[in-house]
Amino acid sequence: MPFRFEFDAKNKIFLSRFTGQVTDPMVEDFYRVAAPKIMASLDFAGSIVDFSEVTSLELSPQLMRALAWSDPLDKEAARPRVIVAPTPISYGLARIFSSHGEETRPNLHIVRSMAQAYAVLGVINCEFKEI
Repeated sequence: MPFRFEFDAKNKIFLSRFTGQVTDPMVEDFYRVAAPKIMASLDFAGSIVDFSEVTSLELSPQLMRALAWSDPLDKEAARPRVIVAPTPISYGLARIFSSHGEETRPNLHIVRSMAQAYAVLGVINCEFKEI
């Protein structure tokens, strides 16, 4: 599976981590099927989607716009959410998503590293366990 879910119970941070090759159908499955089920079962204070372990990113700008225009995964608009996008391609695609979804995701941040994500969320040490 190109993604896995983790949770830090102490800081209440939900983490979705993508790995390896990532394509449009995989991200669509993550966004429309897998993540909503997991998120509905958790009490979390913030979330991170991490693309640091991606080796090949084959996502279209059209999909990023379509997902941005759809309902947010996290219905709580004020809750902070972070996308870790370390490469120029992942960062650019994340910015497309962010710019087209800013009305429904006002607290979305795009960063380059997990350290920056922790700073946005106001946490220092996270201990994630796979869900």
